[in-house]
Amino acid sequence: MNLSGTTVALDGLGVENGFDVLEAGIRLAATSEGIGLRVFGPASELDLADLNRVEVIDSTDQITNEDDPVPSVRSRPDASIVRAVADVAAGNSDAVVSLGSTGATMAASTFGLKRSRGVKRPALAAQVPLPGRTVVFLDVGANVDVRAQHLVQFAWLGAAFAKSVLGVERPEVGLLSVGEEAGKGREEVVEAHAALTGADEFEFVGNVEGRDLPAGVADVIVTDGFTGNVVLKALEGTVKTVVGAISEAARKNPVSAVGGLMMKPALGGLRRDLHPDTTGGAILLGLRKTAVVGHGSSGAEGVANAIRVAARAAAVDAPGLTEEMLHRVGANRGSIGSEPGV
Repeated sequence: MNLSGTTVALDGLGVENGFDVLEAGIRLAATSEGIGLRVFGPASELDLADLNRVEVIDSTDQITNEDDPVPSVRSRPDASIVRAVADVAAGNSDAVVSLGSTGATMAASTFGLKRSRGVKRPALAAQVPLPGRTVVFLDVGANVDVRAQHLVQFAWLGAAFAKSVLGVERPEVGLLSVGEEAGKGREEVVEAHAALTGADEFEFVGNVEGRDLPAGVADVIVTDGFTGNVVLKALEGTVKTVVGAISEAARKNPVSAVGGLMMKPALGGLRRDLHPDTTGGAILLGLRKTAVVGHGSSGAEGVANAIRVAARAAAVDAPGLTEEMLHRVGANRGSIGSEPGV
């Protein structure tokens, strides 16, 4: 995919590993993919004048994790994330990326980029590369408390993204719960299951359990933001711990060492695939433009991959394709998420 015609507005404040890492990530994305960048950060800390189509717009006001995101976004128009989102809304950039406060990024993006028609709540979706397929897992942090209608809409948002961006012709969609049976789980999960059963636009595979997630049993897995965030971090931590434990065991005796050497490439690949730097960041689905929330602890490759994720989604107009599918579904089935019982 040619990304040289795409411009990303980058919130240049919030990377925990410093401006050297941020600059290195920007250079990777700009030189390897030709992505244009408008970086909202301190001009005195970023030396990027030698890069084509990369501009630093001096910004020093940062909304941190300690700030209350909604009032901060409303009252601080000069904050880096607010300016970056405004740049996209004005048409100067095609997508926005921030590796700073997740709450501030979601608030600024929702206010500035607006929700797509019919979307009740945007959802934060992570692309999880698992053996056999990449799973779109949502919500992973935008909505802690949800009703059944929100889960139903997350399913369509995820399916539309899987189809438009990942090229899955008929996505399989699962609902995370405590059992496979339709009646298992909290009330909103049971109601969402009933509403999703028989969907024509994707293949609803029913409830999936936590143990099913690593196996990649569906293209899209839906849950609330609290559960999704915990599960995603648990998955990342488990892989890291298991790989470390095997490496430690392999060092204890020669026989184990031989086995460890044989397994090292596969285990290293799995850890690399699930590392936050590889996934880049989560996409806020349900907005009229692309917004990506990266990891504050990212290294240079993580910064670059967050930029690439945003540029790729913008290049195919993922928000437009998603809205088109939601509109088509809504026209055929009534307002999405308002089926009987939801």
